[in-house]
Amino acid sequence: MKVLMLNGSPHEHGCTYTALSVIAEELKNQGVESEIVWIGTKPVRGCIGCGACRNNGDKCVFSDDVLVSIAQKAKDADGYIFGAPVHYASPNGATIAVLDRLFMSTGKYMQFKPAASIVSARRAGTTASYDALNKYIGINNMLQVPSTYWNMVHGNSAEEVLKDEEGVCIMKAIASNMAWLLKLLQKAKNTELEKPILIPKVKTNFIR
Repeated sequence: MKVLMLNGSPHEHGCTYTALSVIAEELKNQGVESEIVWIGTKPVRGCIGCGACRNNGDKCVFSDDVLVSIAQKAKDADGYIFGAPVHYASPNGATIAVLDRLFMSTGKYMQFKPAASIVSARRAGTTASYDALNKYIGINNMLQVPSTYWNMVHGNSAEEVLKDEEGVCIMKAIASNMAWLLKLLQKAKNTELEKPILIPKVKTNFIR
């Protein structure tokens, strides 16, 4: 069992990374492997909604940035944590660009797997950013991992994040619940409980 954790911050070992590291440590304590993947600081293309990935082996047609490696890791992962800093009361733009293209091209491989999102901020904008990230999970038949409060940490540095005792507790709870869900899903494999009965999707428009 392996959890892929996305560090969307432009700071490789900053506040978002610190929160993810707390989760990683607790996952390890409970026998679950994890990997923190940093999206880096190089330019990341946004999704242009072309839909070409559906006829391109579920691969985004833009193959010149970090999404290529992230998408491959996402296909093989058993669970996910999406982490982002708050920029202007929303997740930073690079994280949104990565997630838009990841879910468009690779989303079907992530269905029915547990996921959680976390956000980091000095002060405000956390709940709005948390809501934005959760929408990816909710639209893709994923299992949202519960916690004891909204998944956020506060601090202006990695050291300050670790002083946010409630935030650290929330991160540990995410890890514990993630480990529990992964173990339940492992036991359900190759049984009638492995996946729900799929309801055919119907798409309608407001204007015809």
